[in-house]
Amino acid sequence: MSLDVKEEKTEIRLVFMGAAGVGKTALIQRFLQDSFEPKHRRTVEELHSKEYEVGGVKVTINIMDTSGSYSFPAMRKLSIQNGDAFALVYSVDDPESLDAVKSLREEILEVKEDKFTPIVVVGNKTDRLGERRVSADDVLATVELDWNNCFLEASAKENNNVLEVFRELLQQANLPSRLSPALCRRRETFPKNVGTRPPMNKTNSCTVS
Repeated sequence: MSLDVKEEKTEIRLVFMGAAGVGKTALIQRFLQDSFEPKHRRTVEELHSKEYEVGGVKVTINIMDTSGSYSFPAMRKLSIQNGDAFALVYSVDDPESLDAVKSLREEILEVKEDKFTPIVVVGNKTDRLGERRVSADDVLATVELDWNNCFLEASAKENNNVLEVFRELLQQANLPSRLSPALCRRRETFPKNVGTRPPMNKTNSCTVS
């Protein structure tokens, strides 16, 4: 059987998980539509697909928005099984939402049976000045040193670091590198230094932006 080494993955599934009200849907909507809806709406499960034409090849990004309000263990397990990379979202003003991230990470590693599963931990709602109750330094130390995962803080409301979150997820999920220029063309604000960050000692590490 011959193996085509040039074959690249042209479909990827990103899964957003976290407690209710941390802004998972808001981050996704900011990325897809560059819009923000301040009113919280409960999500059961929604799948968003976006297709890109890259170098003559169609690349599909599937984004799964999971529930933080309802308990559907079987549905959550299926989302994990089908996911290629995971965004674990908490709110910087809610320490309990960080506890949920820890539990979800353990579940992902258990279901995937792979300690190198691409995971990006996202501290959302940095726009809530004066309401922060979770230290970025503490989370950074845990996520990057203990977990060997990536950590970023973001604000869907102010559109801060949202594109960086998706860039990191796609990079860790090994989507074709040529996807990056396509995203740059789509939005001029997309980071132009894709692929130029300094090498890390550990595979899934990155730094807070």
